[in-house]
Amino acid sequence: MTWTYAQGIPVTPWGAGTSTEGNPVPTQGGLVLDFTRMNKILEIRPRDLQADVQPGVLRKELNRHAGKHGLFFPVDPGADASIGGMIANNASGVQTLKYGATKDSVMRMIVVLAQGNVIHTGCRAGKSSSGYDLTRLFVGSEGTLGAVTEATIRLTGIPSHHLATIIAFDNLEGAAKAVSLMIGSGLEPAALELLTPGIIDLMNREKGLGLKKVPSLFCEFHGISKAALMETSNLAEELSRSCGATSFQFGIEEREREDLWRARHDAWETIHRAHQGKETLIVDAAIPISRYPEMVMFCQKLVEEGDAIGYVFGHAGDGNIHVVMMGDPNDEKEWSVLDSINDRIVARAIELGGTCTGEHGVGIGKRKFMEREHGQGYELMRAIKKLVDPKGLMNPGKIFL
Repeated sequence: MTWTYAQGIPVTPWGAGTSTEGNPVPTQGGLVLDFTRMNKILEIRPRDLQADVQPGVLRKELNRHAGKHGLFFPVDPGADASIGGMIANNASGVQTLKYGATKDSVMRMIVVLAQGNVIHTGCRAGKSSSGYDLTRLFVGSEGTLGAVTEATIRLTGIPSHHLATIIAFDNLEGAAKAVSLMIGSGLEPAALELLTPGIIDLMNREKGLGLKKVPSLFCEFHGISKAALMETSNLAEELSRSCGATSFQFGIEEREREDLWRARHDAWETIHRAHQGKETLIVDAAIPISRYPEMVMFCQKLVEEGDAIGYVFGHAGDGNIHVVMMGDPNDEKEWSVLDSINDRIVARAIELGGTCTGEHGVGIGKRKFMEREHGQGYELMRAIKKLVDPKGLMNPGKIFL
């Protein structure tokens, strides 16, 4: 890093390459810092519920080792991402609702700055009010401020009991309203996913799941006993019925539960395979949970009015909505329709007090929305970037236009 800085060579950190916004793509050439072989789990401390890892450690590998101690790293973006990439992107996923995003699990880091300086951020204590929170500054910075070479990750106990449910509705509006009601009631599901008929149809055809092709919620609860989970499930059913739920299936068998999660995680690949010759444009926005119902309907209406191939679903419990649209990027007219839908959804999310990216990061694709979302705060981000990386060599072309 000292040498590249002196030579004025751009540096782009690379983890597992699972990002969707081009976050680790070297837009200005230079040197790619590949962390795939820096993949050691340095120490797991079960009594502290912590693990020290290098950035190239893959999420599933960490969980295999942590599982031997009855622990796991709960952030689950679906892909088997590297821990360093998850830190850079502040990854989240299906269980964010209960366990938080990556930023909530990173306690301490070693970071190499552009000039080659090595700094430590945070500590291994459960809490601290000492100075600026530099750990949070680097989490989500997408490698634009420095390269993480070690991190202390907070682990949590593997839940002794879990209960998965599938809740079916006659219409999308009722399903979205049930999301808001369940979260507001304090039920604390570990995961709450919204699935629309289109994506359910594809999942059924590819995975043979046999789900009803109606708007549905896939919900999971974690608890200390079956009795406690059944009590929670009964309340969830009551709330869902009040929003028009037509069926409430609970107590799903373990194998079926795993098949459902696998199908949900494979949603993008399933959509892509169903539309050979097309490419995807993925909308990733998040809004306050109280506005989720209207946002879901807004997205569905835009897709239908634009006569686009699009699937609306998302991590409903934390207000994160995805619209996966298919088109030919070489067909300017067709792709412009998808771009327009994306822009309108993001603009609406920001108007509602939300964000242009709930979990995929800014990368290349979301740069144009940053100033609109952050206002004067965007200029402060620029100032911090210039202070930490004066020559602008760390992952240039990301976050900032």
